[in-house]
Amino acid sequence: MSQLIPSTTPIRTFEDHDDTIQAVAVFPDMRRMVTGSDDKTLRIWDLETGVVLKKMEGHSSQVSALAVSRDGQIIASGDGGGDIIAWHGETGESLTQHIKAHTRRIYSVDFSPDGTVLATGSRGGMKFWCTKTWKMQGDPIENGFANCVRYSPSGELLAIATRDNIQIYNPGTREQVASFKAHRSSNLSLAWTPDGTRLLSAGHKEDPTIREWDSLTWQQVGEPWEGHTSYIWAIAIDPTGTFVASAPSDKHVRLWRLSNQQNIGIFEHSFSLYSVTFSVDGRHILSGGRDRKISEWEVPKSVHSKAGFHS
Repeated sequence: MSQLIPSTTPIRTFEDHDDTIQAVAVFPDMRRMVTGSDDKTLRIWDLETGVVLKKMEGHSSQVSALAVSRDGQIIASGDGGGDIIAWHGETGESLTQHIKAHTRRIYSVDFSPDGTVLATGSRGGMKFWCTKTWKMQGDPIENGFANCVRYSPSGELLAIATRDNIQIYNPGTREQVASFKAHRSSNLSLAWTPDGTRLLSAGHKEDPTIREWDSLTWQQVGEPWEGHTSYIWAIAIDPTGTFVASAPSDKHVRLWRLSNQQNIGIFEHSFSLYSVTFSVDGRHILSGGRDRKISEWEVPKSVHSKAGFHS
């Protein structure tokens, strides 16, 4: 296989934050994205014009995690002090005051597919929150460091990446249905394929690989995906389930083809990366980190044509 040449020129950058960008998400309307930063703010951006539509202030420490509900109506953000805030998805106005969700940094938040529950992960474990009352729902799941929490597309399963293993729960009954060792040292990030048949996990600097898991057997599929050299803080799968993007501390976003686990693109930043997602149409990657900006990269047309995309 020929050596991949890193792309160093994004098609656009989104610059307005004053510190590291920790999280990014796109809205289902395809027109907007939201970012969260160590500067304690969130920003909603117009993806077409690159303009900041709303600067959202309210956190008293770094914004460390965020999620958008699948209908685009609610944004939830968590911070370094353990607080969460809910925001209106259209206006960016706060729907709640600070909610003291955890005593330590919130590493991950995710909405259930129907938007009725928010899962939050922190040191000590994870909690569930009703998105109507913003009260805690049931007992926490105590499992050490909950680095990443992700609902399956159907909402029937919840995956939690911890320091020691990956745990799979039935979120309705809170019953653990599987637990397995995935990476050496800590498991950092997770992503489900759109059909829910696979879960991807990414590892620590001692095992900077991506691994693919069958959601029926929880056996590993194929070999570890190799190429990164440091912590993989975020992974994302495009809406068609064709491509995977990964954001590491080694400054290189990698694009992978899921079907054969091949690295098919590299996009080079100047600093460590903490966040990555795809545009709703899957044609662009949005990534950011210590460089305080989001860079937008085009998925190469050559790989899109092989995936059967139509213009």
